Amino acid sequence: MTVDITETVNQVNISADNNQTVEVITAGPQGPGINLDESARVDGSVVYYDSTAAKFKADNLQTILTLVDGGNF
Repeated sequence: MTVDITETVNQVNISADNNQTVEVITAGPQGPGINLDESARVDGSVVYYDSTAAKFKADNLQTILTLVDGGNF
């Protein structure tokens, strides 16, 4: 069995003549994610961006029950 790893494109190519398991044990780079404040979340919370706090929030101010036609979202 041969294992070729090309790190510049994060690709692993495996050529094998028999059934063998190859395990990758090093995680690749992760994205930046988002700054989410869910400390006040409730059932049905909708994630929204609060520019004053500069973060995404999920709380009781915006829920699936407060979303209505013509509402102020």
